[in-house]
Amino acid sequence: MKNRRTFIKKSTMGIVGASILSPFHKSSAKSYSRIIGSNDRITLAFQGLGRRFPGLLNSSLEMKNVEIKYFCDVMDKQIDKANKRYFNLTSKKTNTEKNIHKIIDDKDVDALIIATPDHWHAYAACKGMEAGKHIYLEKPCSHNLMESELLVNFQKYYNRSVQMGNQQRSSYETLQCIKLLRNGIIGDLVKAEAFYNNNRPRVPNQVISEVPKGLDWALFQGPSKRKPYTYDTWDYNWRWYGWDFGTGEAGNNATHELDIARWALNVHYPEKVDVYSGKNHFLDDGWTMYDTMEAKFEFPNNLKIDWNCHSRNSYYKKMMGGRGTVVYGTNGSAFINRNGYSVYDLNGKEIKNSVSTDKESSTELGGGGNMTTKHFRNFFKSIRESAELNSPIDDAVISQSMVHYANLAHRSGKSFKIDPKNGNVLDKKIKKKFWSREYEKGWDIDFN
Repeated sequence: MKNRRTFIKKSTMGIVGASILSPFHKSSAKSYSRIIGSNDRITLAFQGLGRRFPGLLNSSLEMKNVEIKYFCDVMDKQIDKANKRYFNLTSKKTNTEKNIHKIIDDKDVDALIIATPDHWHAYAACKGMEAGKHIYLEKPCSHNLMESELLVNFQKYYNRSVQMGNQQRSSYETLQCIKLLRNGIIGDLVKAEAFYNNNRPRVPNQVISEVPKGLDWALFQGPSKRKPYTYDTWDYNWRWYGWDFGTGEAGNNATHELDIARWALNVHYPEKVDVYSGKNHFLDDGWTMYDTMEAKFEFPNNLKIDWNCHSRNSYYKKMMGGRGTVVYGTNGSAFINRNGYSVYDLNGKEIKNSVSTDKESSTELGGGGNMTTKHFRNFFKSIRESAELNSPIDDAVISQSMVHYANLAHRSGKSFKIDPKNGNVLDKKIKKKFWSREYEKGWDIDFN
């Protein structure tokens, strides 16, 4: 039996080891396959029952021969809501747990659906793979670049099917537009601009307070270093209260559009990142992250990707829409979002379009829709039939790295260069400070 420490050490070169993958690459699931029973039934556990849960549950109920055995959350009222929703939809009940470790130890569970706060994602996924589970991992797949590295190496070692929840990878219209771009419908591609606009309101200022009734605060913190509870951290605002739990708006939403931009241009890692960012709105509230960001990525062969974020300015949302990606070529441009795509010539005349019927949510909290269902179907098909994943983790972490680079540039206040061959940050001081994070004792991912 191969030694895991030796395997991971040999595999670790930058973020994804020596494997340089095409953005069109879809990992074969042949190596992922495992015996799941003579009737092909897949037994699921859901970790994280918050805003994303209803959409994920609805999609799971569209799947055939799938059993839900557990709901897991650190907050009692989240568990209660999930149970009521599930019973109302199915007239069934299921098991509940606050501690995911108990579920991971259950050999009957085939797959984990992870929709926790960001700081839990890689830890739960790696522990799940170690116990033989397949993983559907909501974005962002990692809290930092080291965790991206671990995810890929654990997947290679344990041969599990691991799909990130960037569901637009399963959009027929997006795939169709990518193929048109590949075939030269707007000439040679030169640049992509991704954007996210919203009108998020004020958030409460953090004040040390009693832990809310029903919340296991220690389990909520999980791998993060222990700290006192501050109001109102547990309910979504963890995203905006520093870097202990969240990854900013880039991790929250740029994950999607930057992935489409990278896919469209057929690029891997960038070689440089520049960021202009700050908190521009409600200056006296509890939001400690940037709410406005312009991130610029330079790639080999003079290709470029920009990401523009206005989290709290509705003007841009009204003028441009909530989210999307524009791809520029020598002979025209293309606009892609969850509603479909449009292709234009240099004069701005529309030459082709397609409207999606998926009805996937855009900037609404929680999300869900037919696109998520397609992404789920692809995930389960990869387990049963060795189908290729639409967003395998070894490719997903490349898009995720762009999120981390943007955050690192914001936090360090510096532009920096990247090795485009393996994703390594070339500024040694930035890499030393931000590549990983400090973990609570006993919560690191064990290499032994």
